Amino acid sequence: MADIKKGDHKFYIGDDEQNPKAEITYKESGTNELNVDHTYVSDELRGEGIGGKLVEKMVSYARNEGKTIDPTCPYAKQKMEETPAYQDVLAE
Repeated sequence: MADIKKGDHKFYIGDDEQNPKAEITYKESGTNELNVDHTYVSDELRGEGIGGKLVEKMVSYARNEGKTIDPTCPYAKQKMEETPAYQDVLAE
């Protein structure tokens, strides 16, 4: 499994934060909310569950920071809504 790294308002996989092999990005929305706005997985990593791992990392980060997530990225939104364990950080 590839290493997920913390970048500037993102978590990513790869050696170059500006050109990652996979990433999930977010914006601060107020003081207690994160807006997940984009998820990307390169062709070479597709089918390995990387997108789900990135959402999982984002959820863990939000919990540690005491924040909720408002996912506007369609993939992240679906993944969070269908995963019962993520409901505690899903913004209403």
